[in-house]
Amino acid sequence: MAMSPAVLKAGLVIVGLCIAGYILGPPLYWHFMEGLAAVSHSSSSYSCPPCTCDCSSQPLLSIPIGLSNISFADCAKRDPEVNEDTEKNFVDLLTEELKLREAQALENQQKADITLLEAKKIASQYQKEADKCSSGMETCEEAREKAEATLEAQKKMTALWELRARQKGWKEGTTKSTAQMQGNVQTV
Repeated sequence: MAMSPAVLKAGLVIVGLCIAGYILGPPLYWHFMEGLAAVSHSSSSYSCPPCTCDCSSQPLLSIPIGLSNISFADCAKRDPEVNEDTEKNFVDLLTEELKLREAQALENQQKADITLLEAKKIASQYQKEADKCSSGMETCEEAREKAEATLEAQKKMTALWELRARQKGWKEGTTKSTAQMQGNVQTV
């Protein structure tokens, strides 16, 4: 038996509305009730009388005397000494927790300070190395410039001597070098 698409869509819409009502219903209900209470309080000039509780000392369940714990009935009673001790213990616990957190924060701060100091030392060492490198580069650059100037001067001097030699009748390749001549003398 096949269901028609319209019936299926209608069923899905109803399920979706139910889910939305289930999710959004309680918060909307409480907001509505708070608003209603606020309106009724503002419109009425009297306030609520204090609530009176008439709690009987008899427990709701009666347990046979042999099986009951007599101190259980005393648990519901308020004992000022117990309350004072509980408050003191609570204050002591809070104080101890604060001291522990303060000690932890101080320890973390000391670790951070040590790490920062180490980072500054390392940065200083790197800066010194970088300064040395820059100084070395400047020295190398100056030496290179001097070498280039000396080379240029030597080239000019060589060109001048070559020009003078040509003017005196020297031709390239016509004379033997002194090394070649010495080699010939030794072989003889």
